[in-house]
Amino acid sequence: MAYLLGYDVGSSSVKAALVEIETGRCIASAFSPATEMPIYAPHPGWAEQDPERWWQELIHATQQLQKHADLQRVKAIGISYQMHGLVCIDRHQQVLRPSIIWCDSRAVDIGRKATQDLGEEFCLQHLLNSPGNFTASKLRWIKKNEPECYARIRYIMLPGDYIAMRLTGEVNTTITGLSEGIWWDYLQQQISQELLRYYEIDQALLPPLVPIFGEQGRLSKQAAELLGLPAGIPLSYRAGDQPNNAFSLKVLDPGEAAATAGTSAVIYSVTDRPVADSLSRINTFIHVTHQPTAPRYGLLLCINGAGILNSWLRRYWQNRGYDDMNQQAATVVPGAEGVFFFPFGNGAERVWENKLIQAHLMGVDFNRHSSAHVFRAAQEGVAFALKYGYDILQNTGSTVRVIRAGMANMFLSPVFREVFTQTTRAVLELYETDGAQGAARAAGVGAGYFASAAESFRGMKKLLELHPDENGMQRYAWVYAQWKEKLNKLLHMQSS
Repeated sequence: MAYLLGYDVGSSSVKAALVEIETGRCIASAFSPATEMPIYAPHPGWAEQDPERWWQELIHATQQLQKHADLQRVKAIGISYQMHGLVCIDRHQQVLRPSIIWCDSRAVDIGRKATQDLGEEFCLQHLLNSPGNFTASKLRWIKKNEPECYARIRYIMLPGDYIAMRLTGEVNTTITGLSEGIWWDYLQQQISQELLRYYEIDQALLPPLVPIFGEQGRLSKQAAELLGLPAGIPLSYRAGDQPNNAFSLKVLDPGEAAATAGTSAVIYSVTDRPVADSLSRINTFIHVTHQPTAPRYGLLLCINGAGILNSWLRRYWQNRGYDDMNQQAATVVPGAEGVFFFPFGNGAERVWENKLIQAHLMGVDFNRHSSAHVFRAAQEGVAFALKYGYDILQNTGSTVRVIRAGMANMFLSPVFREVFTQTTRAVLELYETDGAQGAARAAGVGAGYFASAAESFRGMKKLLELHPDENGMQRYAWVYAQWKEKLNKLLHMQSS
């Protein structure tokens, strides 16, 4: 038997999965650490992690797989990773500072000024986004605030580029990576020279390009010995977690959409047109299946505060397990008897134009409400925040009728699934897959073990299909209207 190995390097953990090439079955999976990796916030709105920690957890996850299969039979490796992070390395491939990760808000003002100076029309036409607090703006922050560090940088990388370097010893990136960093000019079909000039960044700091699917390097002898894998096997796929999640769920073509509800919550829709939201509340990136003759773009709606809210509740509300929290939430009626949660405590939210709103819990009556009401309100709050952004997504021209998700994280909760389905009014399909499995399957495509992307999905099972109904849509429309009304008052208070 021969296997494909996929890694999903998240901000909570590193997952690893082995997929059997012949059958397409996932025969083993593992994650590390057992509890979530810490996110460091030295100042309000900051979020950092140590890239070396990602690598060590990847080693631990791989060691767990050794208990279930002979890893010498692995033929190719694929990587999925947390998007938009910034890793800085010197000429010796040593990390210069902690990674500024996706939910860090320190570069918001830099990106906002860039939009004003470059012009909104230029940004939307050429970059399809405002520079925001994406990777390019984070690097500008380093240049302005840590000039000694900036002077030592040889390459800047995304988290997945860093893991690829540790596996192969080679430094490179992909076109999807350039697009998620807001480095790519969609009209010129090249790295944006205007943005580089404006931010005073040398293009030589950006790694050379390799294909999304195809050989990106080969596993070094040193890494092979650490991981128990055969040296020389190809790294044949790399993508950010949301484009990869879409691939994992067979979301390849226009009209298809994928969702996740891990640390953050996302709806990711595929289109064949380079469209942009006028306020950059929805972000457009190059999708993994993009070809010059058959363009594919991903429209990404992201709510930063999702599973991290559930994690916070679990830690500080008597350390309950997620299953117990889900069960308690199910005992409370829709609307949580007047308790409302606004889950925006994980950095600036793009859907609110990069405002730092923070989380808010409203309506608690000490004589009536229990932890079950709070758990229910939290899950409804995440689903309602997605609904708010989903309406914006639809207004960009995305026509989504079916949303696919893995049976994981918040989608394990019957309450969350119900609220999500009834408020988006889309069919929800749930599959037995995850980002690590998707990266493994994609590695098989990149290494030539599958003739097409469609062939790589054999062995993947659909577990559940949920449809909205008239009663449910009406019931939750009323609750959502109350939630939205309170949100608008909250936003007005913060802006006044």
